[in-house]
Amino acid sequence: MAPMAFPATHGGGDLLALRRGRAGGTEIVYDDGVTRRYVWRVTAAAVSEARIVEALKRAAGALRILPALEAELKRRCIAVERVA
Repeated sequence: MAPMAFPATHGGGDLLALRRGRAGGTEIVYDDGVTRRYVWRVTAAAVSEARIVEALKRAAGALRILPALEAELKRRCIAVERVA
C-alpha cells in the first residue's frame, strides 16, 4: 500500500493520511498543518483498505474533521488505538 493523503476540502491546512507503520500495521494520521499531529493504529483485524479510505474521504470533507473521523470509523466498525 502506498501512503494516501486526503486534504481538507474546506480550504484549511488539515490533512488525513493512511500509511503503513514500522511494524507493518495500518495507521491513520491527522495533521492540522500548525501544531497538532495525531496517529492512530487500526486494530481491527479484517478491515479492508477501501472501507478505511472511504471513511477518511468523508471525514476530510467535513468542517470538523476529528469528530467526523471518529463518527465515520465508528459507523464502519473500524477499531483504532492512539499511538502518538
